[in-house]
Amino acid sequence: MYLSDSQTASNAPRRVSAMEAVLNHLRGAIERGEYPVGDKLPSEAELCRRLEVSRPVLREALRALQTMGLAISRTGKGTFVVSDSAVTDLTFGDYVASDLLEVRRHVEIPVARYAALRRTPEDLDHLAHLLERMERETDTTAWVAMDTLFHLSVAQAARNPVFRRVIEEIRDALARQSAFLNELGGRREQSNYEHRAIVEALIDSSEQDAADAMAHHLSRVETTLTTIVRPPDHRGAQRNIEEQA
Repeated sequence: MYLSDSQTASNAPRRVSAMEAVLNHLRGAIERGEYPVGDKLPSEAELCRRLEVSRPVLREALRALQTMGLAISRTGKGTFVVSDSAVTDLTFGDYVASDLLEVRRHVEIPVARYAALRRTPEDLDHLAHLLERMERETDTTAWVAMDTLFHLSVAQAARNPVFRRVIEEIRDALARQSAFLNELGGRREQSNYEHRAIVEALIDSSEQDAADAMAHHLSRVETTLTTIVRPPDHRGAQRNIEEQA
């Protein structure tokens, strides 16, 4: 069976990353009207100086602003504010989050059931090795790549090429969503627990446990996305930036 939230580290206090602190600061400034719709944000160099963060951290935060529908980047011109409130349905690549989740529920939950019936010893060895690597990995980019591979591997274990083709089609969007959730939702450790529950169900050849574990995983993804979109308490955002600098 899948692990409950109390069995994971999901309820433990989470340290806010430098990128998240910068994003919350900029989002708060936009929502308060300090940067009105249509205005150009200060240059990257100026924002780095003001917020005392590195350019890579700032750029991640600016990309997140775009994902949330608050800003748009125009090549050679800078980043402009396009809305004073985050969209309720985030976009990852070619797809919005709600469409991704709808498809994933209808594809990956039955995929888990079939995989529990059809997986081979080689499938289990591959998934176990992948899990071990993911649980040791600290680099977000590398972890995200393995996260996508994990879901493709479960689809492979279902022994239906159509399922795998569907996951391949949304692979880029899944990777973008995974990176976003890791940066802003602290999802990596929780995802590792959820992935392990899925694999344990496959090892046991339990269709119901596999389906339940996958459904739980997708539910947690949706909950985290909803939490991120919800307007944060912007008080202390600058303090958080200073603590992360």
